Amino acid sequence: MKPILSKAQLDYMKAKTKFEDKAKVMEKKIELARAAHNEITQEIMEGLVLETGFHDSFNELTVAENALIEWSHTTIKHDKTYRSNKAEIDLMYSRLNQDPEMRAKIIQLAMKIR
Repeated sequence: MKPILSKAQLDYMKAKTKFEDKAKVMEKKIELARAAHNEITQEIMEGLVLETGFHDSFNELTVAENALIEWSHTTIKHDKTYRSNKAEIDLMYSRLNQDPEMRAKIIQLAMKIR
């Protein structure tokens, strides 16, 4: 039986998949540009980013991550373990914008909430 996921989890999965697909396309375009030019200039790279939609998919992923993190912080507050570890958990959430590893851990944990 499939687990039931929240809207925030589903939106994150969709945005992550889209971003990964755009990244693959971007990598192929970079390889082609590298073969056609001796060096990839900033102008070429900016053109590829716009052409592939990579930047837009990155922004969508960031918005989905933020919504997932906010949803998980709200949801976890209803759990018994939150009450006994409130200070540690709130510290984790307060550090997520300064610590990319903490952000990744919170996202991973948020995807495990059922």
